Amino acid sequence: MPQNEDVRFTSSSIKKFPLFSPPPLHHHRHTPNPLHFILQSFPKFSHPFHQNLNPKIGFFQTLSKKFNPQITILQFLRKPRNINPFSCNLSNTPLLCCASIALTQSNPDNTASLTASSSGPKAGSGNEERVLISEVLVRNKDGEELERKDLESEALNALKACRPNSALTVREVQEDVHRIVASGYFCSCMPVAVDTRDGIRLVFQVEPNQEFHGLVCEGANVLPARFIEDSFRDGYGKIVNIKRIDEIIISINGWYMERGLFGAVSGIEMLSGGMIRLEVSEAEVNNIAIRFLDRTGEPTVGKTRPETILRQLTTKKGQVYSMLQGKRDVDTVLAMGIMEDVSIIPQPAGDTGKVDLVMNVVERKSGGGISAGGGISSGITSGPLAGLIGSCAIYHKNLFGRNQKLNLSLERGQIDSIFRINYTDPWIEGDDKRTSRSIMIQNSRTPGTLVHNQPDGSLTIGRVTAGIEYSRPFRPKWNGTAGVMFQRAGARDDKGGPIIRDYYSSPLTASGNTHDDMLLAKLEAVYTGSGNPGSSVFVFNMDQGLPVWSEWLVFNRVNARARKGLVLGPVHLLLSFSGGHVVGNFPPHEAFALGGTNSVRGYEEGAVGSGRSYVVGCGEISFPLMGPVEGAVFADYGTDLASGPTVPGDPAGPRRKPGSGYGCGVGIRVDSPLGPLRLEYAFNDQRTGRFHFGVGLRN
Repeated sequence: MPQNEDVRFTSSSIKKFPLFSPPPLHHHRHTPNPLHFILQSFPKFSHPFHQNLNPKIGFFQTLSKKFNPQITILQFLRKPRNINPFSCNLSNTPLLCCASIALTQSNPDNTASLTASSSGPKAGSGNEERVLISEVLVRNKDGEELERKDLESEALNALKACRPNSALTVREVQEDVHRIVASGYFCSCMPVAVDTRDGIRLVFQVEPNQEFHGLVCEGANVLPARFIEDSFRDGYGKIVNIKRIDEIIISINGWYMERGLFGAVSGIEMLSGGMIRLEVSEAEVNNIAIRFLDRTGEPTVGKTRPETILRQLTTKKGQVYSMLQGKRDVDTVLAMGIMEDVSIIPQPAGDTGKVDLVMNVVERKSGGGISAGGGISSGITSGPLAGLIGSCAIYHKNLFGRNQKLNLSLERGQIDSIFRINYTDPWIEGDDKRTSRSIMIQNSRTPGTLVHNQPDGSLTIGRVTAGIEYSRPFRPKWNGTAGVMFQRAGARDDKGGPIIRDYYSSPLTASGNTHDDMLLAKLEAVYTGSGNPGSSVFVFNMDQGLPVWSEWLVFNRVNARARKGLVLGPVHLLLSFSGGHVVGNFPPHEAFALGGTNSVRGYEEGAVGSGRSYVVGCGEISFPLMGPVEGAVFADYGTDLASGPTVPGDPAGPRRKPGSGYGCGVGIRVDSPLGPLRLEYAFNDQRTGRFHFGVGLRN
């Protein structure tokens, strides 16, 4: 049947909007740098920052501790790229080419015509001329029937206005052309009018997409290959559906977004033979720079060495930049204690598709200072100022610009006194394992009443200690410490004179002299969960006395404690356990003391037992009451495992310590900057009650 020469449909391409909509492109067909829309696609993230900065800080105050790529990209980069008319580049080209149509109808004067552009008619389109269509068919581009009837059904089902025996306008035909292509199975659609004896036949000549037979992915360095394979797996051997491709692109971009990575699909192209070429753009870190700013946001000269800050960062050159990793880096630098404000600003690295990172830091006014404070000692249970301790310290937190710390402190109480000089290098230069070093010299005087409480007066233990320790993380959430410590310890009476026996004539030293000397090798392993109350904590430490001199004590002491929290709706369950044992000749005042605020509540400090071994368990349920206040119900149990008599001098025997006991009670918790403040009242198994006050989580 000949085609009608008076009525014809012509086609022209229009664009389908891409997933990321860039600014309007010019006629030269430059495409935006892929890094631009990767950065644009990330949501805003802000981190709490110092609120007391000078209002003149301006730009820096706005960006301080914020990871907002939409603000940090200062320019829009473009680079030329050849456009394949049969490909899709998400920067500026559609996944498919849709068709728009124009209808021209001849009349006796050969002047009447009606056309419609891709944008369609505006209001008042009801005045358009209509063409009566007697039949609607779907054929291939050669006018023949489609080999696959399912594709023909997909095209027919997409039609809305074009039905047999209907009068159609150009706009209605155009909209149905769009619907056919929007079904996702066809790469082109050409409407053709054919004049027949029964009227005008409208034929939609379609070109189906190719069958999918393989995938080529470029630029995906961190995106798992299995994730890509699983995304395309169900499409092998089937006609490519662009709607499904859109879903895959969204899924891939979502994978990057969930992990805070700067990456996204930047292009997709259908190659011959049913191959799909997927192009992924990942913004790798090109360079990291440190910029020191003053409190007004102006550049200044920093006291801290840039390499001291850079080595704290887990983000390295060549990695795909991660916002989450950047946040952790900001927290790490702030944890150094020498910075007042920190921010990371990502910027495009020229036209390379990479990103440059600028870390803005505001140092504290001074790395040193003087501090004062107070506390409570759990070893003192009587007296007008029982347990109160005052303290002062002179410190410097950034020696030589290397974040090394020096601290001279003095604590003084009713009986307690501690003078300490401590030097710490949080990260030894040249070490790649984050090893820290701490050197300590200390002279202390602490109550001896936990083991040797005296009815005729106070007794204190004097210690002179010096040593060095090294610490490093050796597994995620695990930290290890090793060191050597020298200690000279002896007992003193209330006048400060040395004594070797207590009120009950039990020895106060293991050597029989006025003091014991020992050189201890120390090992410790610590596991910490997330740090939340519901996380797990495990600590194991061991001290080994080294027989350097014949009179020096030789013993081995191990101690372990664990805590596990479980969150059950509004209720928080806390379980804790601790235990230890000593082998060898050790000072009796070093025995494990049971009873008290951090042991068995309901008893005085050390009143349950003093043993060579011990085990303490605790169960606690806390629940919210009002605001930061929580209520708690708890039960404790502790025992020295009948090891009290094996301690040199058996200090527990004459004092009639039971060796085991339990307590239960109630308490309240109040959140504070120092940790939970605990006020508790407990009854013990001897039916006596006692108040306890503590700071922080129970050991």
